Amino acid sequence: MEVGLSITSSNDEIRKVFEPNAPPIMERLRTIESLHQNGIKTYVMIAPILPEAENLIGILVGKVDYIIIDRMNYSHADKIYEKHGWNEKNTDDYFNGIGSRIANDCVRLGIECRSAY
Repeated sequence: MEVGLSITSSNDEIRKVFEPNAPPIMERLRTIESLHQNGIKTYVMIAPILPEAENLIGILVGKVDYIIIDRMNYSHADKIYEKHGWNEKNTDDYFNGIGSRIANDCVRLGIECRSAY
């Protein structure tokens, strides 16, 4: 059995902008950690990669067996990025750079990382 949760940012204020009805990040982290500690294989899907997602990797050590990353794949979020002044964080360069950083941090910390893009 495996259980996975989506956590898209380490910043709950950013989570509220993109996922206003989703549970708080800390609640999801406690849930995934509890499952992992009880012997269930766990993963987190950082999808889409939102601003400050790169800060999740150190937080996830010991809580997950692997991480899946994916970039922003829908255009209706463009308005949200623009409204909050995050245009530079909605580019291929940003996603490729942060995706590489996340993958490198996973390797360094011994977490398997899978890319969906």
